[in-house]
Amino acid sequence: MEFKNIHILMLCLVAFFAMAGGALLAPVLPEMVGPLETPAQNIALIMSVFTFSTAVFTLIIGHFIDRVNRKRILVPSLILYGITGLVSFFVADFPLLLILRFVQGIGVAGMTSMAMLVIGDVYTGLDRVRAMSKISISFAFGSVFAPVIGGGLAMLGWNYAFLFYTLSLPFAIVIITLLPETKVQIETGDQKGILEALKCLRSVPIIYTIFMGFSIFFMLFAMMTYVPFMLKSSFGYASGASGLMLAIPGITCMLLASRVGPLAGKYSLLMVIVGGFACVGLSMICMPVLHSVAGVVLALLLFGAGLILAQTAIDVQIIDISPPESRGGVISIHNCMKYVGQSASPVVLGILLVYFGLNAVFIAAGVFGLLIALTTYLMKKRFGGSSNPQVKDTKAQTL
Repeated sequence: MEFKNIHILMLCLVAFFAMAGGALLAPVLPEMVGPLETPAQNIALIMSVFTFSTAVFTLIIGHFIDRVNRKRILVPSLILYGITGLVSFFVADFPLLLILRFVQGIGVAGMTSMAMLVIGDVYTGLDRVRAMSKISISFAFGSVFAPVIGGGLAMLGWNYAFLFYTLSLPFAIVIITLLPETKVQIETGDQKGILEALKCLRSVPIIYTIFMGFSIFFMLFAMMTYVPFMLKSSFGYASGASGLMLAIPGITCMLLASRVGPLAGKYSLLMVIVGGFACVGLSMICMPVLHSVAGVVLALLLFGAGLILAQTAIDVQIIDISPPESRGGVISIHNCMKYVGQSASPVVLGILLVYFGLNAVFIAAGVFGLLIALTTYLMKKRFGGSSNPQVKDTKAQTL
C-alpha cells in the first residue's frame, strides 16, 4: 500500500495526542484542588505520575517494539489513552485519579515512539527530514497549544478537559482501517529488545543525540514553567493570558517546519541542531532584560524557531544513526529521556528559583542552551557523515 499524505497526517495526530497527554491539564490543576479535596501541594502528582509512567513504560515497550507490528502497539495504546480519559471525567477521588493517570501514561508510552518509528520505516534522507518536521511540529503543538485547549474546556468544569482524550477512540478505528503496516520483517532471529538497544549507547553519536533530546525538552519545559511566572510578576498576566503567550512559539514552528529539510540539505543536520539550541538559549537568556510585551513576544518567536529546528533535526538524527534491527528500542530510550528532561526541568530550575530568584532561572537555562550549541558544533567530527542526509533519497512507495 502506498504511503500517502493522509497517513502522515495520522502520525501527526498520534504525536499531538501523545504530547497533549500531560500539557492539556497544566492550566486546570488549580481548579482541581477543591473538587478532589486534596491540598494544593499534592495536585501536581497528577502530572508527575503520568510522566513517570510514560518514561518507565516507554522503555518497557521498547523491549518489544522491534519484534511486533507497529499497529499492534499503536491501536491498543490509543484505546487505553481514550478509555482512561473517559473514566477520569467521572472520577472525583484523588487516589483513583492518580491510578488512572498512571495507566494513561502507559498508553502514551506506546504512542510516543510509534510516529517516529514509522517515519524511519518509510522514508530516507531528506524525505525523512521533511516528514519528521511535520511530526515535530505536532509534538510542539501538543506542548504549546494543548494548555490552551485544556484551559478552554475547564471553563465548562474542572473535569471536562479529560473528555479531550476520548477523541483517540474513534481515531483508533481510523488507524485500524487506513494506516498501512510499515514494519519490515527481519528474520534474523537476533532481535533482543531493549538490551540490544542499550548496547547501542556505547556509540558516542547515539548517546549524545539522546542527550540532546533530553536537553531540548528540558529547555521547552523551562520556558513553559517559568515564563508565566515572569509574565505575572512583570506584567500582571493571569493564567489565561499566559496560556495565550505560551502559544506564540507555535507560530514560528509552523513557519519554519518546512524549512528544516532544505537547511539540513545545505548545512547538515548537526548544524541545524547547533542553530536551534543557539536560538533557544539566546531567547531564554534575554528574558530577564525584557521590559515590554513586544520584547517577550519576539523572544518567544525566537524560542519557537530554535525548538522546531533542534527537535526535528535531533529526531531525524537518532533515526538515521540507529541500527535498523534496534531502531525501535533506541527511539524508545530517546523518547524516555525526553520525558526525563520534562520532569527534571522544574526540579533543577526550581532549586535555582528558591535560592537565586527568577532571573537566575532564565540565565541558567539560556547558558545551558548555548553550551549545548557550542558542544554540538565541536563534536562535528565525531558524527562524521551521518549527519548529512542525501538530497536525492526517496521514500518507499509500497509496503
